[in-house]
Amino acid sequence: MTLYIRNMVCLRCKMAVQSVLEGLSIRYSSIELGKVALLEVLSPDQQKKINAALQHYKLELMDDKRKILVERIKILIIELLHSPDNEMRLKLSEYLSKGLHYDYTYLSNIFSEMEGSTIERFYIVTRIERVKELIVYEDLSVTEIAYQLNYSSVSHLCLQFKKVTGQTPSMFRKKCESGDFVWRICE
Repeated sequence: MTLYIRNMVCLRCKMAVQSVLEGLSIRYSSIELGKVALLEVLSPDQQKKINAALQHYKLELMDDKRKILVERIKILIIELLHSPDNEMRLKLSEYLSKGLHYDYTYLSNIFSEMEGSTIERFYIVTRIERVKELIVYEDLSVTEIAYQLNYSSVSHLCLQFKKVTGQTPSMFRKKCESGDFVWRICE
């Protein structure tokens, strides 16, 4: 049995799910971003207990196929942005269509309908979050980050960063170095 979990998009979230399952003595074979492979079928009571425990971490079980598809789109984008290989060289639409086996137009329509925003907007915001991570944790230059995340140019990265955050990457780096910022974790 596979459980799909909304908002499970980071290591901390995976650890929370693991803790919930182990606390409820529910056996599983794997926990990945957005889904858990269970070794047994759950009773409705067990599902309620899991859902109640997950809500403490702002996570929730999903059974709506469209919600699951939207979550899978988000997870593929996050995995793409953390991927060290050449998948970044594919167009986003090709990457998602290939990964989910659906036409991109269909994926785009479902995503927009369910989220009230576009896949492209989600990709841009998530990409900027990845830029922030690389600045803070990897101490990479903006040029290195632009190359790693397949930006067409450093100026494109800087313009997009400023549009999303209201500051330049160098301003962000200075705030980080001075300790004058708060990092969002698994909202």
